[in-house]
Amino acid sequence: MQNVLSLILGGGRGTRLYPLTQLRSKPAVPVAGKYRLIDIPISNCINSACNRIYVLTQFLSVSLHRHIANTYKFDPFDRGFVEVLAAQQTNEAQDWYQGTADAVRQQVRYVVEDSANAVLILSGDQLYRMDFRQLLKTHEETEADVTIAVLPVPRDQVGGFGIVRLDDAGRVVGFVEKPQTDEAVEPLRTSEDWLRRRGFRGDGRPYLASMGIYLFARKALLDLLNSRPLATDFGKEVFPRSIKSHRVFAHMFDGYWEDLGTIKAYHDANLALAGDDPPFDFSSPEGTIYTRMRFLPASRLSGARLNQTLVSDGCVIHPGADLERCVIGVRSRIGHNVTLRDVIMLGADRYENDAERAANQTRGVPDLIIGDDVVIERAILDKECRIGHNAHIVNRRGVQNDEGDNYVIRDGIVVIPRGAVVPAGAVI
Repeated sequence: MQNVLSLILGGGRGTRLYPLTQLRSKPAVPVAGKYRLIDIPISNCINSACNRIYVLTQFLSVSLHRHIANTYKFDPFDRGFVEVLAAQQTNEAQDWYQGTADAVRQQVRYVVEDSANAVLILSGDQLYRMDFRQLLKTHEETEADVTIAVLPVPRDQVGGFGIVRLDDAGRVVGFVEKPQTDEAVEPLRTSEDWLRRRGFRGDGRPYLASMGIYLFARKALLDLLNSRPLATDFGKEVFPRSIKSHRVFAHMFDGYWEDLGTIKAYHDANLALAGDDPPFDFSSPEGTIYTRMRFLPASRLSGARLNQTLVSDGCVIHPGADLERCVIGVRSRIGHNVTLRDVIMLGADRYENDAERAANQTRGVPDLIIGDDVVIERAILDKECRIGHNAHIVNRRGVQNDEGDNYVIRDGIVVIPRGAVVPAGAVI
């Protein structure tokens, strides 16, 4: 793995995760109370002994840079590093990244200058655990130029992925990015008997979807990035071309994997982590997911009822609170007799002191974060929110998509943006 260089793509504007991406990049979005999405691919790399990592960023990346700088520090005698490569104007390129392939091309000098003979390219907004040593093993055994990690998916999910078609040896002979019609999808169907013979469940998932995890031979990557016309995206352009000119193989994966690219997917995945049998374990013996050490005190709960709820460090939950299927982020404060159902709180970056709270009360501004007698259902509260006493955030009108001065509704889920104030007695 010392011969593998990792590039983690920081993603685009993250419009489908708005307003969580209003002030931060997608990989910087918190997950499971105390982690950030970027922790997943970086930890997978570290656990796979692949410790030379570049993170390519572009949009709203200040908090992401700060998190990486404060979290990932290697022994000075080790060759390991996690470094941020921000989009910038150069003599060769003066534009923002135009796609995944263009992002790598604009930073390709770091690949050229490195001695690695393989380049691992990852996405920064997915929740999964993978041992990349197994991916490298597939890559070497097949003598591939490119290896794409693929996952079996059912028909109703096909439209959101690049779908591959394989021959009996596992070589990619077809690649279609996000096919929408039955005519485009049907030729990509994989025999469930073929899947079962390779140890995968044949349970109505006959299509193989690209996971956004690619391993390139160094020379093949440079060739494909420089071939004319220049490609901007791996899925839409590079792979459909490369299957004719290079040896492209698939690495089969059938573990837990979620793309948290939408508000609904993000909400559902977080709540699943708080269940009795969570689909993903951040402290598995197979590999710990790392994050920033905050040195916060233990959370304090008094007279509250919690069911299927994750509570992060440094929280205070007062008597009478009733929490069901919730994820509570760091430094959260929940008042008396509060009812939360299917709620994700991202917490706060600081504590308010008594003087600040007194000044806020004088100005009629609620404290951080949730006041007394509040009811919230099926919602996401971003950091530093202020919810006044007796407020009800329940999507009263039952709308699927809407926006107001202090809320956004997506797929029926109410999102309170970072720093927003919901006055006492308000109903959303």
